Amino acid sequence: MSDAEARTPLVTGPLGLELLSFHPEPEDTGFPDAAVGYALVVLRHEDRVLMVLERHRGCWEIPGGGIEPGETPREAAVRELREEAGQHVAPEDLRFAGFARTKLPDRSVLYGAVFTGSVTVRQPFTPNEEISAIRWRRESESLPGGRVQTVDEYLVARCAG
Repeated sequence: MSDAEARTPLVTGPLGLELLSFHPEPEDTGFPDAAVGYALVVLRHEDRVLMVLERHRGCWEIPGGGIEPGETPREAAVRELREEAGQHVAPEDLRFAGFARTKLPDRSVLYGAVFTGSVTVRQPFTPNEEISAIRWRRESESLPGGRVQTVDEYLVARCAG
């Protein structure tokens, strides 16, 4: 791979987030160039994927967020699903998909652990300080009230099947 190819992101989001690469290494992998700092979840119900409308960014995203001290990425994924979208999933019901290597403008590179899972029953959602709405989205369906994070769309497609 050339230096130019190594610097070209796989996809860039509407807020400047760059997905630099995706690594399907084992869940306990560490990286020498950056920390694993967040977890994301591609959660499915039938033929739909859960999307959350992040209140401050005005952007539809897959649920996820920062890993708290002493927390594993898997524990963070379960917590974020519950806090952001009111969906309860047992840690063992999530499948690890890989690591997203990302960069925001004026920030360092960071890795995110990406998990997938499914629910047979959708639990109720109450808007909160961070998330104003959720939707169970079919592929490429437009969503009201905000842009869709294209980096997350890429990850959803990457985790299909």
